[in-house]
Amino acid sequence: MSVTSRYKDAWESFWREAPGEPGGVFWDSEPDLTAGVHLALFEPHLAKGLPVVDLGCGNGTQTRFLADRYPRVVGADLSVAALGHARHADPAGRADFRQIDATEQTEAHQLHAELGDANVYMRGVLHQCESEDRQPLVDGIAALVGERGRAFVVELAEAARPVLMSLAQSPTGPPAKLAPVFAHGIAPGEVSDAAVPDYVHTAGLDVLASGELPLTTTEYTPDGTRIELPSRWLVVGRAH
Repeated sequence: MSVTSRYKDAWESFWREAPGEPGGVFWDSEPDLTAGVHLALFEPHLAKGLPVVDLGCGNGTQTRFLADRYPRVVGADLSVAALGHARHADPAGRADFRQIDATEQTEAHQLHAELGDANVYMRGVLHQCESEDRQPLVDGIAALVGERGRAFVVELAEAARPVLMSLAQSPTGPPAKLAPVFAHGIAPGEVSDAAVPDYVHTAGLDVLASGELPLTTTEYTPDGTRIELPSRWLVVGRAH
């Protein structure tokens, strides 16, 4: 299958209208608060010497951080507009950016055929997917990691949804950077905590490590506190 057209169109329109400056998007927090924190958890499990795929890379902020640390990094996203932002912000070409629908198994297997087994970094993609796209997306991760690769998957926890709904329903309206997410028909926080490991196991992968941590956003409450959302992370791959 391939990703639903409504989902694809929602992301395309979101990224077409998204600002280009750093931190202009709700989840586009600084890499030292995001990928850097995640790498401390992921690196002990990484298969050494493999390419890294930032799946759902968006405008490439975390991809560029990864590209400074690993020899070959590919930022992959469904949205042409998102990849336009990513390439514009990476004039030196540190990373390779590709349009890919990872729910389409042919595309995932084609990228695997080119790269070989890869380590995958995926932040907050499942919880913004249509429900019917989630298992095929994790199946795509399984295709990319192959036998030796590992994937770091971090998703908003169920506990994040009431926080988001409270922000969305604020008397003054949602925070400026969160409003476009809802305006484009993207519904974050829709995946249950228990579902994520189920998708992993159905895809033939094992959960090798897991935990909880706050996911930092670029938005602040009226009193100046940075908004953080509860998240859960997993390191997945084939146990040997």
